[in-house]
Amino acid sequence: MIAILKYNAGNIQSVRNALDRLGISSAVTDDAGEIQAAEKVIIPGVGEARSAMKYLTEKKLDTVLISLKQPVLGICLGLQLMCSMSDEGYTRCLGIFDAAVKKFPPFDKVPHVGWNNFSALKGDLFKGVSANEDVYYIHSFYAEITDYTSAICDYVLPFSAAMHRDNYYAVQFHPEKSAETGVKILKNFLKL
Repeated sequence: MIAILKYNAGNIQSVRNALDRLGISSAVTDDAGEIQAAEKVIIPGVGEARSAMKYLTEKKLDTVLISLKQPVLGICLGLQLMCSMSDEGYTRCLGIFDAAVKKFPPFDKVPHVGWNNFSALKGDLFKGVSANEDVYYIHSFYAEITDYTSAICDYVLPFSAAMHRDNYYAVQFHPEKSAETGVKILKNFLKL
């Protein structure tokens, strides 16, 4: 069973629908025991870092998430919460990736919404995926590029389109909204 983390963030149903289309059973949960027992965990998200971390901390899920041994996938806000801190609400996050999340400079093209590609793809999430394929982004904050970066997108400036450390994987884009490329990435995660 795949646990989809419930933490008052949006986009949970889109992720569940994507898994349903792949024939994968999932449960939306904020129960620590269910999360720890799950085969894999997905941290989806459209929302705001400060209130998301407040919910996780109140439920003591922050300590659960950083102790997981099974594959974990963070999506969009999920990636940002896996970093060390976010400028959004000046929030201390989970610290899985030693990276800061910053707000894009104020240009007319922010937030970053729509289809864009990525480059410098590394790791198991991107098997069978090429850098000229587009995925769907919607965000105003980005994770800086670090040693954990496994894909880069260039929009206003280069940022981490994906990150990886041990059993933790994260993508800034939305694979559940990224057509066939997103399906490939989700399938790759499910095979881990």
